Amino acid sequence: MEPKKIGIIICNRYRRCAGGKCFRALRAREGAFSIYRDDDVELVGYSTCDGCPGGNVEYVGDEMVANGAEVIHLATGLVVGYPPCPNIETFRRFLEEQHGVKVVVGTHPIPEKYLKMHRRLGTWEAGFWKLLLDPTMAEQATRESYD
Repeated sequence: MEPKKIGIIICNRYRRCAGGKCFRALRAREGAFSIYRDDDVELVGYSTCDGCPGGNVEYVGDEMVANGAEVIHLATGLVVGYPPCPNIETFRRFLEEQHGVKVVVGTHPIPEKYLKMHRRLGTWEAGFWKLLLDPTMAEQATRESYD
């Protein structure tokens, strides 16, 4: 069976991120990567959006799909940053429409410290956030291990 090929797009504010939490979660099949529990996975691309308004999303989507990506993950950093990415839904819709690939919001589990702060700020109270956050929610001990 061929491995599921995926790409990851991260928020440009974290452009120096080495991907440690994402790669750890991918190996452990935690957070949004839990959907691959029974699959082999191959990472075929990892890049930033290039900053607001996300001009690199078009290019990296092309590149990831050219390298075989079947699923593109919009990294957890896009939802946990302050403020969360205002373009995340546009990115998701564009990538799905342009390339016919599945787009998953999230990579590693949301760290507990971010969950606590966003709850205090009320950032994620609007109903659409529940759908965006569900793939990266985990039990408290797992969230704390990603702090």
